[in-house]
Amino acid sequence: MLQPPVRRQTMQGLLALLLACVCLLLNPAWAQNVELPTVRTSRGEGTLDLEFAVRLSLPRAVEDAMHRGVPVYFVAEARLLRDRWYWRDERVARVQRTWRVAYQPLTGNWRVGLGGLNQTHATLTEALSAVSRSAGWKLADLSQIDPDKSYYVDFSYRLDNAQLPGPMQFALGGQNDWAVGGSRVIKAEFGP
Repeated sequence: MLQPPVRRQTMQGLLALLLACVCLLLNPAWAQNVELPTVRTSRGEGTLDLEFAVRLSLPRAVEDAMHRGVPVYFVAEARLLRDRWYWRDERVARVQRTWRVAYQPLTGNWRVGLGGLNQTHATLTEALSAVSRSAGWKLADLSQIDPDKSYYVDFSYRLDNAQLPGPMQFALGGQNDWAVGGSRVIKAEFGP
């Protein structure tokens, strides 16, 4: 059984951890680094497709770490939801993409990975351009959608700090520089 001073220290540690998590979630700098000028849906061949474009302005700390060879992961996530007045909205589909951007010091190139595909770019600007847009991304099959119902897309784009090397995750504790992301909600359009 724990002694009272140890219990108090444990509770203080848990409260500090909870406070740090709340600060990260309520971070006002989160929306300042990512602009989402384009997020729209379109009808494909039997599918509802998503197109997006992101304007990124990375904080200096993130760029410095990237130039030192730390791989950074960007995640785009979209959820297609159906409006329901009587209950919470129904999730029809959810898709996610993760890009890995890493500097290769021996070649001086930037490598962008999506799944098993990799591309090489000469500059960080080119690499970020490759991860900041997508078109023709299948969101859902049209067979899943009732044309008489109302749907919307909840889209988010962020830097995934959970995939950083372990010691870096620990060191980032309360640094706002690494809270990069933005989100947007749009009405889903199914027109021809």
